Amino acid sequence: MANLYVKTMPSIDQNRNTEWFAYPGVWTTYILFLFISWLLVLSFFSCSPGMAWTVVNLAHFAVTYHFFHWKKGTPFSEDQGIYNRLTWWEQVDNGKQLTWNRKFLTIVPMVLYLIASHTTDYQHPMLFFNSIAVIILVIAKFPNMHKVRIFGINGDQ
Repeated sequence: MANLYVKTMPSIDQNRNTEWFAYPGVWTTYILFLFISWLLVLSFFSCSPGMAWTVVNLAHFAVTYHFFHWKKGTPFSEDQGIYNRLTWWEQVDNGKQLTWNRKFLTIVPMVLYLIASHTTDYQHPMLFFNSIAVIILVIAKFPNMHKVRIFGINGDQ
């Protein structure tokens, strides 16, 4: 009778700021959000599908770079300030590199880049902006860039 219940293990990541990304369905929701964003841009701005993908790609770049790679710390006081010098990306999976979450978050901008570039027929202005966005996001996610502040930008005072 004691084996009727599923035994769950506590989450490895005890950081409330990043533990939500390990929940089931977050990846699917993330992809759906990007697709719905594309539909909204496509319908409200009545532009071409390629231009809409470029807008979504650039918006995704701006939002994820700001919140994943620029802002530091957590909004929670229970952590006693131990994450104050770390960005969200550096906090994910307790800083362990090459986890499934990190691989997913690295692949998404590359796939967005490919979709946006292909649907705009690799035209010059859109290709340039899409390329800059994906290069910056992917380089920021390299394991060698963990806790690195280029030229001291966004470093600790």
